Amino acid sequence: MAGPLLIIAAGGTGGHMFPAQALAEAMLARGWRVKLSTDARGARYTGGFPYEVEIEQVGSATFARGGLLAKAVAPFKILGGIASAVVRMMRDKPAVVVGFGGYPTIPAMSAAWVLRRPRMIHEQNGVLGRVNQIFAKRVDKVACGTWPTELPAGADGVPVGNPVRGAILDRCGAAYIPPGDYPMSILVMGGSQGARILSDVVPPAISGLPTALRRNIRVAHQAREEDLDRVAQYYADEGIPADVQTFFNDVPSRMSEAQLVIARAGASTIADLSVIGRPSVLVPYAAAASDHQTANARQLVEAGAAIMVPEKLFHVDSLSEQIESILSDPDAALQMSLAAQRAGKPDATQTLVDMTLELAAPAA
Repeated sequence: MAGPLLIIAAGGTGGHMFPAQALAEAMLARGWRVKLSTDARGARYTGGFPYEVEIEQVGSATFARGGLLAKAVAPFKILGGIASAVVRMMRDKPAVVVGFGGYPTIPAMSAAWVLRRPRMIHEQNGVLGRVNQIFAKRVDKVACGTWPTELPAGADGVPVGNPVRGAILDRCGAAYIPPGDYPMSILVMGGSQGARILSDVVPPAISGLPTALRRNIRVAHQAREEDLDRVAQYYADEGIPADVQTFFNDVPSRMSEAQLVIARAGASTIADLSVIGRPSVLVPYAAAASDHQTANARQLVEAGAAIMVPEKLFHVDSLSEQIESILSDPDAALQMSLAAQRAGKPDATQTLVDMTLELAAPAA
């Protein structure tokens, strides 16, 4: 007999898709069927999803990008996507629908609301995203990745943490090798929107390190496509071994091997850092809605696991000093690593699984 069906709806960024993947992996292991509802942009992040997950691309749109015509057409695309989702959901009869945010979640979450299917949203950040704001009072539960999370009156929020992929969980608390007089790894990750400033500042900051420290540095740097060649060439010209790519498929292993991570403060990055446990320099994306990346970073900063640098203060010389302060003090770096681990919530996936099963129970 086929297991119950879970529909997961997630938008087109890693911040939405990675926790969605974590829940999918866990529910498949429990014998459930899983369908992912996303758009073409989100489908780019599905390579790590188990093959058993059925990927369903839906019609949706955003009001935040595009010209006047695109914004004028957006409501009709969304309404068409909702109508299609209602028809499919009447056929599929999912036991639970879980949304992770982003405009592609609108059709599935709207259909679940119309049909009164058990439903929940998971908000990764300390501030609700635009779409999750719409549904916060129209779902049975709001699972919160960052606590506290600003919620509208009447929304039922539960502190859960951000689920991480199985490959990250496998490296939970991986032994940290403190910096020393041997090869050391720096991992640089900027996300799809916010990588440019890291590409501008990080390479010269590493180049400016004292020779005795710099000679041991190895860099893995995620850069935007348009910055790829210049960043790689800069490192090569400076004699700094560097692997520069637009996307790393092996972040879990790279992060677990790193002595220091320099990154934006996306919710999934914060979750990965805290589960694996690595020192970090965090640069919140200033254009993020409601400055939610600053809220994300605060938990690691207050734990003593990270240094947070606002964009306006993110400069070459100061970053060189921050890198040197961490990599030249093995004991302090180790304490930052341990502090990150203590801030982690490796049980977040299990908590979200339990909430999903609880919602499904009345329909079982």
